[in-house]
Amino acid sequence: MDSTVATFYQFVDLPDFEAKRVPLKEHCERHSVQGTIILAHEGINGTIAGPSAGVESVLEFIRSDERLVGLSARISDTERITFHRMKVVLRPEIVTLGAPEADPREAVGEYVEPSEWNALISDPGVTVVDTRNDYEVGMGTFIDAIDPKTGSFGEWPEYVQQNLDPKKHPKIAMFCTGGIRCEKASSYLLKHGFREVFHLRGGILNYLQKMSEAESLWEGDCFVFDHRVSVKHGLEQGVHEICFGCRWPLTAGEMQLPQYEAGVSCSRCAEGLTPERRERLRERHRQVMLARSRNEQHIGHQPKRKLHPTNVD
Repeated sequence: MDSTVATFYQFVDLPDFEAKRVPLKEHCERHSVQGTIILAHEGINGTIAGPSAGVESVLEFIRSDERLVGLSARISDTERITFHRMKVVLRPEIVTLGAPEADPREAVGEYVEPSEWNALISDPGVTVVDTRNDYEVGMGTFIDAIDPKTGSFGEWPEYVQQNLDPKKHPKIAMFCTGGIRCEKASSYLLKHGFREVFHLRGGILNYLQKMSEAESLWEGDCFVFDHRVSVKHGLEQGVHEICFGCRWPLTAGEMQLPQYEAGVSCSRCAEGLTPERRERLRERHRQVMLARSRNEQHIGHQPKRKLHPTNVD
């Protein structure tokens, strides 16, 4: 059965965000919707999946708050089980940067529509920066975009301080998965002397949904923070899988290496797994395969992401 996936975020003052957690989680569960929603004083950020009617009901429930009536969501469909449970999480930020001066509620860069993005990033006077983390960039990115080689978004301020200069880089164009990181990344640049700052509206997902592959300047797949692992043009599911030993996204080629064992390990973690952990992962994989053969959902222990903690962009 197909599942509808919705990704969304909005920066808005929510001083009562803690009180929203329980009723929102209950509404999601009542409508068989699973996923992760982050609430903070600065707004809401989430990816949810479930029956189309259930997902729409949750979005309507969120928008029933007059402060969130303008919430937009990117909708796609998948045959894959996207999440195993529903989590509504309270955090200091809906996307963690750790730079209080970067407040998208005060100032952000100029939005660029997907139809205008190719022309912008093809301009030799524009510095194009991928604001995502190293493992995401490794899966796919725009042609000639700079990879900051960051392990987390919290490293963005340090990257800017060491590598970007308003005088040497007068025009900055940036992009991320769904747009949320660029809201804060662009706000940070504006607060630190940059003037011409642009970012892709709706992020890579919006671009892949609206631009045909023939006219696209995107190469590879786009990492997503759910069990689809990656998507490509048209937001169709990509070919990547997650290694459960280290939570690293794997290409088809990496899954052909001798260190790869489905549901257990890959070349990055095979040597470091203890026999006990390897056996636990094997048992978990056996249970997943058994549940799948019965057309059931396995809701066993989900290992924590070691390299890229659960996030929603």
